[in-house]
Parts: sequence; structure tokens; C-alpha cells
Amino acid sequence: MNIIKFQKQQDTPDKGKLQINITSEINALPIENANISISYTGIPESTLEQLTTDSSGQTETIDLDAPPLEYSLNPAIEEQPYSEYTLQIDAEGFEPISIAGAEILADVTAIQNITLRPIDNVKAPESIFVIPAHTLYGEYPPKMPEDEIKPVNETGEIVLSRVVVPEYIVVHDGSPRDTTAKNYYVKYKDYIKNVASSEIYATWTPSAIRANVLAIMSFTLNRVYTEWYRNQGYDFTITSSTAFDHKWIPERNIFNTISSIVDELFSNYLSRPNVRQPILTQYCDGRRVQCPNWMAFL
Repeated sequence: MNIIKFQKQQDTPDKGKLQINITSEINALPIENANISISYTGIPESTLEQLTTDSSGQTETIDLDAPPLEYSLNPAIEEQPYSEYTLQIDAEGFEPISIAGAEILADVTAIQNITLRPIDNVKAPESIFVIPAHTLYGEYPPKMPEDEIKPVNETGEIVLSRVVVPEYIVVHDGSPRDTTAKNYYVKYKDYIKNVASSEIYATWTPSAIRANVLAIMSFTLNRVYTEWYRNQGYDFTITSSTAFDHKWIPERNIFNTISSIVDELFSNYLSRPNVRQPILTQYCDGRRVQCPNWMAFL
């Protein structure tokens, strides 16, 4: 279990916000009177906040300490730009969940959406999720280059007749050949918000967020349109491996600035003249990994 301890208090002079939404896994109805304890990741015995959901399954929005805003805006600064918190969620009649590593950035609102599973006859153990480091801060395998336009005339290949924005996609939480990795059915917009929150900082300018969201959506829709993995015999749409696709993380929080831009752009994608399919828009951070002729973050 890789949990990065919370930074010293003097490293968190700014404030970010957190708002939590809790629903039932069975019927998606909001869960009222769920209890949430918030502590520093790495110091779980130090409870900072106790929250309770209202009739809409939502908590109030609270302020939490965060590192200086410039940490996420200046690529030359190598300090961790977000603080990490652990959320302990309990609700009567539902299995408890613990999420370690929820990320709080300065000046933006983190949104933590949580679904709880009703307890069966036997009380189940607590589900524990540990959110790994953000891809711009942690170390992840670089993307393996691919052709940005895929051939679609091979015998037996299934390709959609037009670009369709799906309601759901199937995310394989691992590399393609990892048969132990779990498949998740994820709403398309939720997937894009999760990936963008994992791969860019929500403190960036709206134009920078839009550019990166468009790249993420184009890449994803290329996988959908060409049925890339299904044509190789797999039963999923895309993976969570940065070597093959994007970083998607179960139960991670998203951010309000990213969420609103995804809602605005969700049916858009990038293509080229006389090319029907969305282009496989590959990118890198441009600092630790160099990628000539690719889109770079910084």
C-alpha cells in the first residue's frame, strides 16, 4: 500500500474545497445521514472534519488546507501541488468505504462521488481504496507510440459506420494482458472527468483544460470507433495503463473546473480533413518525457 504522508502544515498555506455526494449502488438514489470522517492521509487518527449528508446525499462544501497555488502552475517547482486526505464513509444499511489519498488543490473544488453497496445478510468488510499519485507528480510508464489514424479496412474488423459518443465504456483497470485486472462499466463523461483529473491540474486556465479534455476525448473515441481492443479479442473498450491509454483511477475525486468543461465539450473530438475517425491524440508532460510531434502539457 503506497500512501504518501501529508505534508507539513507550513507547506499548505492555501485552501481548496471539498464536496461529497453519496448514492446507492443499487438504484442510484441519494443516501441521507451518511457519516464522513476526514483526516490527513498518513495520520488517520487525526480527524479534521465530521460531515453528514443531507436528503440529496450531499455534504456541505468545506475548506481544507492545500499547498500553494503556484506549485501546480509552475512546472519548474517539484513540490507536491496537492494535499491528501482520507475519507471514512459509514451509512446505516450499507458497506463502509475508506478512500485514502483524496486530492485537494488550491482555489478549486474537489468533488468526491461515492456509491455504497447495501449490506446483505452478512456484514461485509470495509472496502479500502488507495488513490495513487497524480500522473504529473508520480512516476508512470510513458505512452507507447501508435499511429494516430487506424487502418479500418482489414478483413473481419468491426468498425462503427459513424462516430458515436457512448453512454458507457468498459475500462480494464490494468494492462491489456493482465487477466486479473477488473473491468468497470463507467459513464463516458465520468470517465473523461476522472482521466482529466488524474492527468492535468484543475488549477490550469480554462483554455489549457479545454485543449487537454479534447485530446482525451478524441483518444477515447478513437478506441470506441475502431473497437481497438475488441478486435484483438478483449472484452473492454480501454485500459487504465498509461503505457497504452490514459490513467483512470477507481473512486478518485474529480474537480469542478474540469467537470464543467467536460459537460460543455463532451460530444466534441479532434479529426483531420477527409478522415472520419477521431484521431488518437497522444501526449506527454513535455518535461520528464519528451514526445516530438505530440501534444505536450507543459
